[in-house]
Amino acid sequence: MSQQKLLKKVVQALKDAGIQYMITGSVASSLQGEPRSTHDIDVIVAIQKSAVKKLVESFPPPDFYADEDSIFDAINKQKMFNIIDVKEGDKVDFWILTDEPFDQSRFLRRYVEEVLEIKMQVSSPEDTILAKLRWAKLSGGSEKQFTDALRVYEVQFEKLDTKYMEYWAKKLDVESIWKRLKDKAETT
Repeated sequence: MSQQKLLKKVVQALKDAGIQYMITGSVASSLQGEPRSTHDIDVIVAIQKSAVKKLVESFPPPDFYADEDSIFDAINKQKMFNIIDVKEGDKVDFWILTDEPFDQSRFLRRYVEEVLEIKMQVSSPEDTILAKLRWAKLSGGSEKQFTDALRVYEVQFEKLDTKYMEYWAKKLDVESIWKRLKDKAETT
């Protein structure tokens, strides 16, 4: 299954199971900035235990690996679980929506975008940039994460809520990377 078809399948499965979600990560940054290939789809989910069985049933073996117990464990620990397309090797990382203020803020700010003839909930460009900067910092300075954030910033610049971004850059302790991003955007 192509990654585009997998994305469509994921969005439909989440809708069918009544799970609120937000597409984030490299898929969001590719939609909002510069497209690049990736072998995973990142989704933040507000999933209830009652929806787990329906979600797992949407991804049956042998084509998919979806472990019900690991999903329950992820919900309990507010961690991540994944579903793997066994044939293609692509995976979907489902991040449990936490009570962390930034997670709550960005989840509330998601918007609907139509891609591949399907409407999906996507992280706002501001939150995509901030999340990428946070991942760049957490990974010890990942240039891939930084470049994703930079490309979204360059493409979306005129529409961005920079006051919102300044506030969260400080809260997330990514001010130095945020400054570097703005400086680099000004020189290109």
